[in-house]
Amino acid sequence: MKRFLYELSESWKIAAAQMRSNLTRSTLTALGVIIGIIAVTLMGTAVNGISIMAVLGDDVLYVTQWPWKPVDDWWNYRDRKKLKTAYAETLNRMIAATPNSNLVIAVPTSSLMRSIKYGGNQVDNVFVLGTTSDFIVTSTIDCTSGRFFNELESRGGANVVMIGYDVADALFPSESPIDKSVLING
Repeated sequence: MKRFLYELSESWKIAAAQMRSNLTRSTLTALGVIIGIIAVTLMGTAVNGISIMAVLGDDVLYVTQWPWKPVDDWWNYRDRKKLKTAYAETLNRMIAATPNSNLVIAVPTSSLMRSIKYGGNQVDNVFVLGTTSDFIVTSTIDCTSGRFFNELESRGGANVVMIGYDVADALFPSESPIDKSVLING
């Protein structure tokens, strides 16, 4: 052990002497290593960010009353007109009348946070999104079981719900959620 510590000490002394005698080369080498590490980290972050944004879709335009991030001047957004389903219907008529357009469909949505209950189980602060059957065209939702609601259910205002895995697991720990009734905010 004593010999190992002696060798380690001598190695550090030689390295320090070399760095002092070639200060410019040592500085440039260290700078190159630092820049390389930063470049690799930034590339990883960029690729991760692109993957996260791909979930939203690269060909989808979102129009909302409120910004997606907290802002200091929230009162300016509060006074904006609320978006209506009729706006999406008007846009869809315009899209249909323009066959060479890159636009495909306008889908209205309305979201809020609610609690969902089934029997004795309850999940609080669940993101609830109200929409139409056309939402499946613009989203990247992947159903593991069951199906998305259809146009007939959408137009008829049927009480149907599609729940995510975490909510299903919390509300239905030992049974299938398909064909069950849940209570939203009740």
